Amino acid sequence: MRAPAGPCHAPDTRLLGMPADRNRKKRMPNDFNQSVIEEFRANAGQVGGPFEGARLLLLTTTGARTGAPHTTPVGYLPDGGERVLVIASAGGSPRNPAWYHNLVANPRVTVESGVFTYQAEALVLRGEERDRAFARAAEAEPGWAEYQEKTSRVIPVVALREIPGPPQVAGTPSVGEAIKLIHDGFRRELALIRTEIAASGPGALGAQLRVNCLTVCQGLHNHHTGEDRMLFPAVAERHPELTPVIDRLTEEHLAIAALVEELRQTLSAGPESDAPTVLAEVERLCDELERHLSHEEEHLIPMLDR
Repeated sequence: MRAPAGPCHAPDTRLLGMPADRNRKKRMPNDFNQSVIEEFRANAGQVGGPFEGARLLLLTTTGARTGAPHTTPVGYLPDGGERVLVIASAGGSPRNPAWYHNLVANPRVTVESGVFTYQAEALVLRGEERDRAFARAAEAEPGWAEYQEKTSRVIPVVALREIPGPPQVAGTPSVGEAIKLIHDGFRRELALIRTEIAASGPGALGAQLRVNCLTVCQGLHNHHTGEDRMLFPAVAERHPELTPVIDRLTEEHLAIAALVEELRQTLSAGPESDAPTVLAEVERLCDELERHLSHEEEHLIPMLDR
């Protein structure tokens, strides 16, 4: 999981292309846009003000005419472990936003999630695939549908698929600090999923919420698999005194994996997934995971930073 952040609610801006504040109709000034970028980079992807609690990433495209890099804050939707979706709504404007034209001309882009920076390939979704993705988004946030009603153009949905390769951790943290950043990313995403499910009411779980849950499940699996295969054996070899800590963390990985599998099985019911049942399972997962992350941060990170 490369881009854990917050829920997809933020003010209506042509640069961000995200639904929320219906009274904000003018294009976001470049200086304000730059302030969001600076705050995002300074705080591991977290921003305040009108974008607090938004699923936000920084998208750097290559100018279609100039060839110069352009960075834009863009709201995103989880779409499984290998890609995220961005919607070129431009607030329902008659024209697509500049970043969309750039990535059509040059599909290779850079994504900053607040934790990782990585290269991605932009793919404009077409036909039924686009319609399904947009319907998911509109179900989770009706503002997307309102934007579509305002314009005669079909609002594009773009998948950003990560190009295989080592991602860079934001800034220049130590190994321990990098792990803490990843942990905090999972904490934020799970907290936001809990809020989204609770707000969805007692009925069936929405399609996008199912995708959000499955995406974070895959991210946890990937992270813990990497620790089990590489980090933990290396630590145990160099610091045998930490073997009891590593053994406990490994056992906790198994317990968390079991909870993740239970959640996946519940979500596999598709439209029949019951929101209160899913929420209860997410809360169990959050509680177990928090105990695990806190123990790892208390006993392992100080050693890694030394």
